[in-house]
Amino acid sequence: MNINGKKALILGIANKHSIAYGIAKTLSEQGAELAISYAVPTLAKRVLPIAEELGIDMVYECDLSKDNDIKNMMSLIAEVWDHIDFIVHSVAFAPSSDLNIPFHHTSRHGFLTAMDISVYSLLAVSREAEMLLRPGSSIITLTYYGAQKVVPNYGVMGIAKSALEATVRYLAYSLGEKGIRVNAISAGPIRTLSSSAIGGIAQMQRRIEKSAPLSRNIEQEDVAKTALYLLSDLASGVTGDIIFVDAGISIMAY
Repeated sequence: MNINGKKALILGIANKHSIAYGIAKTLSEQGAELAISYAVPTLAKRVLPIAEELGIDMVYECDLSKDNDIKNMMSLIAEVWDHIDFIVHSVAFAPSSDLNIPFHHTSRHGFLTAMDISVYSLLAVSREAEMLLRPGSSIITLTYYGAQKVVPNYGVMGIAKSALEATVRYLAYSLGEKGIRVNAISAGPIRTLSSSAIGGIAQMQRRIEKSAPLSRNIEQEDVAKTALYLLSDLASGVTGDIIFVDAGISIMAY
């Protein structure tokens, strides 16, 4: 596998605990050229030091809920790169007031916000990046088992992740004729800025240590290795798939 010189756009780095950071670090170590984005100005103080650490010059503020922001970012990227090989979409959000509550109490605003930022953003980015994608390009996103089974406190994010997984399949079909692959990684619970908003993460991790086939929780590196595989030409025949990286807990009946 040789990704030296490949061009990767990474969306969703919030800090060094982010899964997106682990993927970006691995890609950088393998010689890929990176561009990264952050959503709001307050994240700049966390993201800019990461860019400096990884030697990334292409850093963009981009609110993925705004089409004009996405178009603007892609135009700026096109001034530097003539194509994109990889896109990593690691973006999810729901208002904190709509998490850790009975699901039927989810607000309309919370539901629509979760779907917009966590799901539609993948579609919007793929559409605006189409001019830079070429046969052999690969897109991955991050999902979670709460898309397929009920996870207490996950609520509206479970619905969003379920829609995200369906979006992966439809995008894989839609972009397949252009030779562009789209897949998702379903990662086990890792403590990140996003997951910290969900109650019960620590209890889930303790259960995984006791019940998962590998008797441990996953780490950033586990997800990053799988991302490297899915993005690379080693996975040239894989598209529309959901790959579980969760120490095997998803195969257990209890």
